[in-house]
Amino acid sequence: MENRYDIAVIGTGPAGLEAAITARVRNKNVILFGSKDLSNKMQVVKHPILNYLGLPSVTGEQMAAAFNKQLEELGITITEKRVTSVYAMGDYFTLQLDDNTMAEASTVILATGVVAGKPYPGEEKFLGRGVSYCATCDAPLYKGKDVAVIGGSKKEEAEADFLGEVCSSVTYFPLYKDEPEFKNNVKVVREMPKEIRGEKKTEALVTSGGEYPVDCVFILREAQFPGQLVPGLETDGNAVKVDLQMKTNIPGLFAAGDIAGRPYQYIKSAGQGNIAALSAVDYLASLR
Repeated sequence: MENRYDIAVIGTGPAGLEAAITARVRNKNVILFGSKDLSNKMQVVKHPILNYLGLPSVTGEQMAAAFNKQLEELGITITEKRVTSVYAMGDYFTLQLDDNTMAEASTVILATGVVAGKPYPGEEKFLGRGVSYCATCDAPLYKGKDVAVIGGSKKEEAEADFLGEVCSSVTYFPLYKDEPEFKNNVKVVREMPKEIRGEKKTEALVTSGGEYPVDCVFILREAQFPGQLVPGLETDGNAVKVDLQMKTNIPGLFAAGDIAGRPYQYIKSAGQGNIAALSAVDYLASLR
């Protein structure tokens, strides 16, 4: 990974892809974080999308194939590391990744999509005091202790397995239908998490079926709520507050697509991704 990128784009839906493409066309050094399968929202759409200019009556899967082809033509690669936190450092940003490494960028564009629901009661209160979003990063802090893992998808099982090697016990709460598979020391419980309780730090996870004393709750979602991903970021519900240039309240940080609010439309997301990239280019020029 390079020392510092001009623009870091987080998300591989239409907003993030368009932002990365526009930034590359403007000769900026870009790193794109997300899934190589692109947005899951596109992959599951089997009916024709009728209002995307230039791609009439395509399915989400066909649209994703067209996007992938354009990425290949421009030499844009996707980094499949999950960004767990973004910190504003003045004239640049530090991105913490799920493999306990860091990346730096002069500007950041958030295009992670909308996160359904809302944080669990106690989640924000105990963040950093028994609530974590990265097992690889924080597992050493809980060596020999009892922890819970809330898994948003099957791919989170690898992190739970790692915790099983470090922690005294791991209780895993899957939020998906597939049957979890673990090597050892991980107990699967099919109950819905409700609340994280404690005094000065996390002491228990309350579920639909009971209460589990734990020292930490690892919440492994596909994407974090924007206010938790970036400390100090202004939000309105689950959406990031932006102006017409896709600027947030933090200089050098931009947001586009579903994360910036309704309407949730592919064409709108792509347009905002383009604007966010151009605004990031202008911001980089102002730094010089």
